[in-house]
Amino acid sequence: MAYLENHWGFFYLSTEWIIRLAMVIAVPFRRSPEAARSWLLLLFFLPIPGLVLYVLVGRPRFPKWRQQRFAGMPRSGQADAVIAAATRMFAPCIEHGRTPIEKLVRNLGQLPAVGGNALNLLDDYQGVIDRLCRDIDAAHDHVHLLSYIFADDAVGMHVIECLGRATRRGVRCRVMIDALGSRPWASSVLRALLAQGVEAREVLPVRPFRWRPARADLRNHRKLCIVDGAIGYIGSQNIVAADFRPGIRNEELMARVEGPIVAQLQSVFLADWYLETERQLDGPTLIPQPVNAGDISLQLLPSGPDYPVSGSERLTVALLYAAREKVVVTTPYFIPDEGLIEAIQSAVLRGVDVRLVLSLVQDQRLVGLAQRSFYAEMLRSGVRIFLYEDRLLHAKHVSVDGDLATIGSSNVDIRSFTLNAEANLILYAPDQVRRLNALQERYFAGSRELLAKDWARRPFHRKIAENLARLISPLL
Repeated sequence: MAYLENHWGFFYLSTEWIIRLAMVIAVPFRRSPEAARSWLLLLFFLPIPGLVLYVLVGRPRFPKWRQQRFAGMPRSGQADAVIAAATRMFAPCIEHGRTPIEKLVRNLGQLPAVGGNALNLLDDYQGVIDRLCRDIDAAHDHVHLLSYIFADDAVGMHVIECLGRATRRGVRCRVMIDALGSRPWASSVLRALLAQGVEAREVLPVRPFRWRPARADLRNHRKLCIVDGAIGYIGSQNIVAADFRPGIRNEELMARVEGPIVAQLQSVFLADWYLETERQLDGPTLIPQPVNAGDISLQLLPSGPDYPVSGSERLTVALLYAAREKVVVTTPYFIPDEGLIEAIQSAVLRGVDVRLVLSLVQDQRLVGLAQRSFYAEMLRSGVRIFLYEDRLLHAKHVSVDGDLATIGSSNVDIRSFTLNAEANLILYAPDQVRRLNALQERYFAGSRELLAKDWARRPFHRKIAENLARLISPLL
């Protein structure tokens, strides 16, 4: 027995060291340096559990079958034709200095900037739901809705009732909800939608014994709605009550758009629908010919694990390098990697006024600790940090120099950059950016500016907790 015990101990220790040495070689090839360091730290202290976890979620890519489905996805002839025609008919008006941004976004997401659009920024939470329901009530052909969170609370049931009224008028309604984001309510929401005649799908369901299960860490975080191929919604707000978390009330920002840009939103929804159902939707009723709705130039950037390059991160870094005077970054979660930190610091060194508007109210404790570990470095670099009080500021947008901005679903963190499917709208529209700047001024007024001397006085145990959380921040 002693012989077996001694050999079992030797075998166990040998296995641990084999794992450590093998993963030192394997991990850096598959992850960014920051993520690789976090994984290697975990694997060093917990080799066997760490290996199991790495096999399950270690690569920021969908499984092979999903990649093959994405690569083999049939092109929408109608979408391609309409988007190409819109580019010719409604040439975007973009300042010469911003054309590199347009080219970058076009190469990342395969969608060009287009003019002829109208845009309304909506920051009233209930007002967004009311406006959305009015548009659904006026629909005559179809309604497409994609939401990370869809609850069966009063807000969710109100939207479901609106969709039910639409289906009874003969309108085709299709809804997708993320399986993990909507987890507490997914089953009841799907039943309620199906009972109303809505075609409803759970996106990336996480069920271990399901054929081709999805990974829990790779999510569809987009928030989109398209009505009749003519009206679109994009932004940060889910279909759930603002106070669905006890003691926390969300503040959001959505954009309601009309014009040629809606075809781009529709193309993203149709691609996601195909990836979940293997059914291609196409035709002139879904993507009608473009019409002139205004004079605003817009561009859509879809990003996520399906794409070979982290689009939302590249865009954020490019915006910082393109800034000449001022950048305001608004995000509820701020966990930058080294490339983004360097871009922020470089902007400050060029004399750019860089401001972060972050939420003092947090709904994820570990993420909040990791986020706060970056504050001292940002303050030393000359970045001004504003902590929005009273509510969870869940809006996600970046404005640059008063003439360029992006609004969407992507946070400024590694999860949104590498693990989530996101959608962001780029605004080449000084008038609308000035409206966004006015909203940001309201954020400043409702915030407490964090000063380096005050931040340095926080308790030592908090500094320890924050820096420990930072070690695993690429895994959050």
